[in-house]
Amino acid sequence: MTDLKIDTAVKGLSNDSAELAATAESFGFDGVFTPETDEDPLLPLPLVADRTDDIDIGTRITTSFTKSPMVLAYQAWDLQRFSDGRMILGLGTQVKGHNERRFSVDFEWESPGSRLREEVLALRHIFDVFQGNEDELDFDGEFYQFSLMTDEFNPGPLEAGPPEIWVAGVSEYMLKMAGDVSDGLCMHAFNTPKYTEEVIDPMVEKGAEIGDRDPDEVTLSASPFLITGETEEQRAEMRQEAKQRIAFYGSTRTYHDVLELHGWKDVGMELHELSKEGEWGEMTELVTDDMIDAFAIEAPPDELAAEIEDKYGGIADRIQLSFDGNEYWKAVLEDLKSD
Repeated sequence: MTDLKIDTAVKGLSNDSAELAATAESFGFDGVFTPETDEDPLLPLPLVADRTDDIDIGTRITTSFTKSPMVLAYQAWDLQRFSDGRMILGLGTQVKGHNERRFSVDFEWESPGSRLREEVLALRHIFDVFQGNEDELDFDGEFYQFSLMTDEFNPGPLEAGPPEIWVAGVSEYMLKMAGDVSDGLCMHAFNTPKYTEEVIDPMVEKGAEIGDRDPDEVTLSASPFLITGETEEQRAEMRQEAKQRIAFYGSTRTYHDVLELHGWKDVGMELHELSKEGEWGEMTELVTDDMIDAFAIEAPPDELAAEIEDKYGGIADRIQLSFDGNEYWKAVLEDLKSD
């Protein structure tokens, strides 16, 4: 029986998304998370919570700098109440270009990590005020200041307590910050078990030491590429999609540390140059079988449980995998959770 919790994602405010979440719960998934892409990740969660009973719900992730921490605190608190304590607030910085040009967030970009760290601390202080652990709202940071909270605007304590706060991180600072102040780390899809063991774990441990915490208090959530399906054609299609995504992320120099650890830094630089020329098809051809093996979980359904446990058992606490409602997932989850 694996200790891994198995999660999936749903997208968009719709009955279909809510029903997929309910199906995931009935099959044995442990959590359902919403992404920040072309729709708001918080809006679907009340419907997801209403259609499910015990499964964790949350954002993986919502952008942190596009909303005031107070707004996020109210939203997360309402969802924690409505879901009877199942809410996880996953936060991420997003990149500079999206903050400035998609969201019109205007601030100095030199310290996104410091700003996210302070946002987590501000949220914790606000939660303490809501829960009655602090008498006054009094947070005075470099980026955020909060000093006004009357009884009329305080939603009051929750029996389940505050929601967990997770952060997404890639850089060493973000990884250490996760260990220092967060309840969980949303690891990027462009990640490998080797990188987790040799880079992420040590950084989280350093952060936990800074925060005088046990690193085991920080949930490590992985989200590897998945290649499966009942037919060879289905698996081949998912394999090609995984190659495209590996090529895309591998072309971004921000992620080249992962490639370098595996000895693929030169491939990353070649991918970067090809991306500037728009040669996406040629880029995909540079992704080798060894790279797919490192970045993806690949197996037919009847071998999938063993492959998940083999690659991520003891590496992560939770793993998020794509789910389309297919019946074979019942057996996969049963295999993972059987003695």
